[in-house]
This record gives sequence, C-alpha cells and structure tokens, in this order.
Amino acid sequence: MLNLGTGTDKSAAPAAGDLIRDGSEATFMADVIDASMTTPVIVDFWAPWCGPCKTLGPALEQAVNAARGAVKMVKIDVDQNQRLVQALAQQGLPLQSIPTVVGFVQGRPVDMFQGNVAGSEIKRFIDGLVQAAGGDASGGLDDAVAAAEEMLATGAVVDAAQTFAAVLGEAPDNAAAYGGLARAHIALGELDQAEALLNNAPTEIAGKPEVEAARAQLDLARQAADAGPVADLRAAVEADPANHQARFDLAKALYASGDVQGAVDELLDLFRRDREWNDGAAKAQLFTIFDALKPQDPIVLAGRRKLSSMIFA
Repeated sequence: MLNLGTGTDKSAAPAAGDLIRDGSEATFMADVIDASMTTPVIVDFWAPWCGPCKTLGPALEQAVNAARGAVKMVKIDVDQNQRLVQALAQQGLPLQSIPTVVGFVQGRPVDMFQGNVAGSEIKRFIDGLVQAAGGDASGGLDDAVAAAEEMLATGAVVDAAQTFAAVLGEAPDNAAAYGGLARAHIALGELDQAEALLNNAPTEIAGKPEVEAARAQLDLARQAADAGPVADLRAAVEADPANHQARFDLAKALYASGDVQGAVDELLDLFRRDREWNDGAAKAQLFTIFDALKPQDPIVLAGRRKLSSMIFA
C-alpha cells in the first residue's frame, strides 16, 4: 500500500510557477509526495476533453494563488498519465471520473472531491488542507507541544504526558497534543489507556495526521507483544527465502527490537517477491510503519520512494 506544515510570508506571493505546475508519472514523487511533506499539495486530475475540468481548473488556480503559498497545485492529464492513474486507483483513490481533486498532506491523501464545485467549496477544501497541515493558532501552545515532544524523545515520558495533557486542558482539539499524549501512554506501556484516548478523539481531529500516527504506533506496539525471536525467524527465512510468513514475522520482530530499517527492508523484499501475498500485507505493514514515524524521517522517505518505484515499475 501505499505519509507536512506550512508557513508563508504574507507580504509577497510566491511566483505562480512555484505554486502551480503540470505533473506526470515521472515527477509525481517529487511534485506531490515529497513536496507535500512541507506544504499541502492539491492534485487536479483532468483531461482536455472534459468540460467541467475547463471550468474547475482555472477556479482552482485562482484559489491556490489567493492562498499565497499555503498550498501548491499539480495538474495531472489523465490521458497522458494512464499508468500513474491506474497505480493510484489500485491504492484506493477513486479516479474513475474527472475532474477529481485530491489534497495530499504529509505524503498521503487526506481529502478529495469530484466534479465542478463552487468557489466557496474550493476555499473550504483549501482551508481544511491548511488546517490539517498546520499547528495550533496559538504560538504558546505550539511551543508547549514542541517542548513535550523533546521530553518524549529524551525519555522524560511522564513529564511529556503531563505537558501534553496541560495543552489539551486549554485546547481539547489540539491534534498534536492529542497524538502526543497517546504516544506517551504507548511509551509507558499503557496501551489500553492509549487506545481509549484514541477511540475518544474529538471528531474534528480524529483523522488528523498526528492522531493517525499515534494509532499506527499503537498497532505496532500491540504486534510487538506477539513478536517471535529475531534469530529463529531469520534462520527460517534463510532456510527458505520463499517462506513469506516467516519474512513477515521477521519484519515485525525486527521492528519490536528497535531495528526499524531492518523491518522496512524485509517488508520491501517481501513486496518485491509477492506484492499480493496475504491481501497485500507487506504494503499494509509498510504504511503502518511509515505512518508511525515522522514524515521527514529518512527511513520513511527512502522506503516510500523504493515502494513507489516497485509499484510504478
């Protein structure tokens, strides 16, 4: 199967060529996946013969320019990029009709619409992407969240949990703090508490990347409890490289032991050998790992690129 923030200078708009461009299969990774790690990217799937596309396209461009750098736009001619469209459709994007507009944040689609819509709907769509990619409007709360993240990274987990909770006391819908508190529970081994917290996330933030990342970490933490011995599983794979279940279990055990890169490598190898095995389990597990890590993590960036190269090969 197939993972942003924004900051713009309102005093001057970026050049139009920096905000809106024509894309292709060859440039999709750079123009959409990589670019959306820092700024939301709107992808307009269109065709020259599509009447509604001729109306929607200019309206989208006008709205993107009006956003003054808060979002970017990539236009994909579906007739000229049929293999890309087919690959994306196989990954779950409904691209059977055009125009289809998909918003990418942190390397993954987070919202979409089809058909021609009013300008007010386009603005609402863009505002939603910007909100999904950004932090809380209050700089003070953002600073507190950043401090809590530092505590969590350095092992001061209890302090981090208290700080995240304090932020939520002021802003219950702060997605970064909500996801951070869940991850703190996971780090403390309090998986049931983390699950209860995530199950009760406010509707407006339940699908935000920070909350989804915590859910992915929880899934992986649950798996770690059942992971087998790395040495035994590696021996099984070496004895029979076609033993896909052993390789999959080895990847889970490697992740549980802290070898994230090793886990990703084994899953990529499994996908290369049989991408459809166990209903695409290798790809699904890769995306769970990618979602659990920071979007700019080198393992995520390299892993996504390798996976995409195999999907589009």
